[in-house]
Amino acid sequence: MTVPVKPLVGRAVERMEDARFLAGAGVFADDLVRENMLHAVILRSPVAHARIAGIDTAAALAIPGVHAVITAVDIGADIPVIPLRLAPMVEFEPFRQPVIASDKVRYVGEPIALVVANTRALAEDALEAIELKLEALSAVTERGAGRDALFDDAVDNVAVQYDVGFGDVEAAFAAADHVRTERFSAQRHTALPMETRGLLAEWDGATHRLIVTGATKVTFYNRRTLASMLSMRSEDIDLIEIDVGGGFGVRGEFYPEDFLVPFAARRLKRPIKWIEDRREHLMAINHSRDVACELSIACRSDGLFLGLRSKLFSDMGAYIRTNGGVVPAKAAQFLPGPYRIAHVGISVEAFLTSKTPVGTYRGPGRFEANFFRERLIDMVAADLGIDPAEIRRKNLITEAELPYPIDGLVPYEGPTAYDTGDYPAVFERALSEIGWHEKMNLQGRLIDGVRHGIGLGCFVESGGAGPKENAALTMETDGSLTVAVGSSVLGQGLETVLGQIAADTLSISLDRIRVLHGSTTLLEEGFGTYHSRAVVMGGSAVLDAGMKLREKIMARAAERLGRPNSELTVLDGNVVAANGATISFASLASDGDLSADGTFSNNERTYSYGTHAAHVTVDPRTGAVKVIDYVAVEDVGRAINPAVVHGQAIGAIVQGLGGVFLDHLIYDDEGQLLNASLADYLVPTASDYPALRAITLELRLSPSNPLGAKGAGEGGIVAVAAATANAVAAALAPLNVEIRHLPLTPPRLWRLVKDARDRAAVA
Repeated sequence: MTVPVKPLVGRAVERMEDARFLAGAGVFADDLVRENMLHAVILRSPVAHARIAGIDTAAALAIPGVHAVITAVDIGADIPVIPLRLAPMVEFEPFRQPVIASDKVRYVGEPIALVVANTRALAEDALEAIELKLEALSAVTERGAGRDALFDDAVDNVAVQYDVGFGDVEAAFAAADHVRTERFSAQRHTALPMETRGLLAEWDGATHRLIVTGATKVTFYNRRTLASMLSMRSEDIDLIEIDVGGGFGVRGEFYPEDFLVPFAARRLKRPIKWIEDRREHLMAINHSRDVACELSIACRSDGLFLGLRSKLFSDMGAYIRTNGGVVPAKAAQFLPGPYRIAHVGISVEAFLTSKTPVGTYRGPGRFEANFFRERLIDMVAADLGIDPAEIRRKNLITEAELPYPIDGLVPYEGPTAYDTGDYPAVFERALSEIGWHEKMNLQGRLIDGVRHGIGLGCFVESGGAGPKENAALTMETDGSLTVAVGSSVLGQGLETVLGQIAADTLSISLDRIRVLHGSTTLLEEGFGTYHSRAVVMGGSAVLDAGMKLREKIMARAAERLGRPNSELTVLDGNVVAANGATISFASLASDGDLSADGTFSNNERTYSYGTHAAHVTVDPRTGAVKVIDYVAVEDVGRAINPAVVHGQAIGAIVQGLGGVFLDHLIYDDEGQLLNASLADYLVPTASDYPALRAITLELRLSPSNPLGAKGAGEGGIVAVAAATANAVAAALAPLNVEIRHLPLTPPRLWRLVKDARDRAAVA
């Protein structure tokens, strides 16, 4: 008797990719070795802003074993510039980054030359032998600063300014009983994945093909970009995705090195490997956050919100790179959050400075916007004498109001609306989990030398970006199933999740499934992984391919068994007829190709939502904060694998706490990055925040995809600053300390406490 396979979707099955990682069998960029392989290093600008007066490479080239020193002169008169993949606003075009500096450098770490040698050590020695002459210009380290514009044709360092919103903001504020205005800021930091970037580029002279291994995230887009830059056909370039030690938004975008290393490999006709060290990673990879805003809320005396107004400022660094414009745009879009605010007006300014360019980092713009808004809500609640929970409860969008349009907040996007949900239900669950009402008597209390505080942060988060994703499923002659998908794997458990979808669709066990992903050799076209889209789009494409393959299997089985489809059932890798006759998938595949392509197209976003709550203690003597309890509650629509979703949420919370208390890229007035090492750039460790809880709910399915899934990779981070900052503020409220700026490091909190005491002493 054939026993049916139990459904896997919705079950917390173990990750199928973990076995190879635990056994040390993962393959990462630095594991790659080829015969006659050379090594590349990058000469990076040591200053933040200067004209290049000369580059003398003779001494470097004279070193035995050095094969090339490539500068802008070697590339040609038309230096390629990095295109805008997302937020393609025309105003950004003049400020795109060339793949190598030719006449000017604009930030510390900008590539000036590529050195290729027999070994990395030799290449680094040659790099030191290059004579670089620079004519220093004044660094631009903050908004409105610097007498020298970074771009000669620009009148100032403002890349773009625009206004967005809806309703009648002036009328809303005029009718308000109470208005509170504050200025907030979130510091510059970055994702810092465990594995730095790395590439192996190989030129096949016989076929005139280029193979680049180590690419990830958006391989098909990057292939098109590289092909255009090299004047090659896209089909003559393969970008191969292997294992990746973390992505979080910063890995996989098109960087200068993604051109320079393949260019050198084609020029020298040798395999060339480049591995980024940690110092250059901190200088060169996309930074993020670094947003400030002046924010106002207008409300009635009972706390009902009437309007929101903001001036938002985003430091973009020296160039606008692939997706940097997303950061200010999404900060503006998510400033209203999950609240019923009929009148919104936001002015957005993105400006340039002599710093590493900005890109997306897990929850771009949302992390910042939620911090700004949720802090101001607590301030308004205190002004009006209302419980912070009650003011949120009064203003949260109800299920009857969904879908709730948020049109007009992003200039380059069309209409969109929050889709489905029960925001109040998730909010009440978070209050219950943290013990909000029971702990109210702890707010601000001094116990054993530390003050207690409990804070909240609500959010709504978009995901599932289109326009489409593709997949191909092939039944092999041994009865196994190969799943190829255009989505990329960044360590998020996607192999397992896609395998679960395919297994259920075809009634085949998970151990018979192999998932291939990301590489341009697998499909004609793929779209990659970003904006929490891999399950929503990639999973739906796998479902589509699986349904089509199932139909083919049934049709072939009907022919072989001589029975109509109505009498056939698919069970555990077999087709079983009503009369008991059985034929295996393997047997059916032996008759010839048994495969199917799947596609899912959709331009409607999904919107997950939730509430975070934090209980902290603050030592006013030192500024040290301890997280006593933390809970994040999120409705993700449908969790394909709850264990994977839970792991993503916990990891995201830890990253968020790092962004609140530790991570901070610090520049001096000369544009020098002062903490470009892990001795000085601090990040959380596994033992820092043990008291974390993530609760995944499946209250309302997304209507935009057949799985009902919503993006679940970023909800764990987007409200962390909001909840923890509110908790810290509540703890220090008796001392008249207000929290407006991140990070909340011990020295900053100690200074805030001291300043408040000094003011009180004077008064």
